[in-house]
Amino acid sequence: MRKWGKWVAEIREPNKRSRIWLGSYTTPVAAARAYDTAVYYLRGPTARLNFPEYAAAEAGELVGSGGPPLHDLSAASIRKKAIEVGSRVDAMESNNSVSVHGEPARTGFKPCWAQEKPDLNKKPEPEDPDAVDD
Repeated sequence: MRKWGKWVAEIREPNKRSRIWLGSYTTPVAAARAYDTAVYYLRGPTARLNFPEYAAAEAGELVGSGGPPLHDLSAASIRKKAIEVGSRVDAMESNNSVSVHGEPARTGFKPCWAQEKPDLNKKPEPEDPDAVDD
């Protein structure tokens, strides 16, 4: 994560010192999925991915759409495909975190500031003296 709150993705080209810039995203998932797309196009189906469950669907969707075969992709076309996926995931993740009718979105993550705090205006109830602690 960068100082300004963005997650970035880049990948080295095989057998070269140059890097392919894959973009900056508001969520770490979007950056990881952009990386997964690029590494899949560079290394094929044997690539080690962050989210392998999405690779086959995305590769079939992008390659099956009349695009060039995996091994014929240039750095620019890999960047373009990775940014497409990363931007789509970023938009979906951002939409999932938007609150609806004043309620926070249910993303499965609970922010630290939302932890339950005791009501200090309530009188505490006495503990049961007969309860056995395990």
